[in-house]
Amino acid sequence: MSSTVILGAARGDKYRKHIHDEGEKNTVWKYGAPPNYDVVNKLFEEGRQKVWPEGSLEEMVQNLVKTWEMEMFNKARPEDFKTVNTEKYTFSLNGRKPLPLMEKLKAGGYNSFLQTSLPEEFQCFKPSQETTESAHQAFLRTFPRGFALEIVEVYSGPPTIVYKFRHWGYMEGPFLGHAPTGEKVEYFGIAIFGVDEEMKVEKVEFFFDRGELLGGLVKGPPLDKEGSTATPSICPFAGTG
Repeated sequence: MSSTVILGAARGDKYRKHIHDEGEKNTVWKYGAPPNYDVVNKLFEEGRQKVWPEGSLEEMVQNLVKTWEMEMFNKARPEDFKTVNTEKYTFSLNGRKPLPLMEKLKAGGYNSFLQTSLPEEFQCFKPSQETTESAHQAFLRTFPRGFALEIVEVYSGPPTIVYKFRHWGYMEGPFLGHAPTGEKVEYFGIAIFGVDEEMKVEKVEFFFDRGELLGGLVKGPPLDKEGSTATPSICPFAGTG
């Protein structure tokens, strides 16, 4: 879920394929132009825990995941996806019912990643009340330097790729009415990617605690309508997801 997309990207990205391939000329981008990940790449390189050898399984998995994420967040049409088997693709979170591709795209990136069974009155982030765009913008504001992703362990290779990931960023902007803290916010999780013989993703399963992320985003005091800090409040069950 990398944030900070700058339009009018410089050609090429060493961690993500296809952004400027010859075959992308007719791609429809959600934000009007190919994304530029220079800012979040800098955060990634400065803060990653592992530097995987070129050509290793770990590097291959990391680049696949980053490219898949880029396409899911930035391409407007399934027919433009190069990392996904669009006929078979499903997505599930923490053992929930798998979503087919069109339902996943309709739900949006952050909304689908932050599903929860908590009663709505206890939710700090409410997917049912956020649109794809409002959720995306909320995280862009919160992490102006991006929300970096790295693969910290690969347990098995294709066709069933199982890996441990780490996401992190610095909360330097407000989050849904909570003041920025400037602190690093990070969480870890496990994912399973089922791929076909062309390395296209057919099945995605993620397992992580959404409270590990959201707890760090509601630590700052609430803001009033003018953007000043108001009386502090507590988000119940911030560590539950």
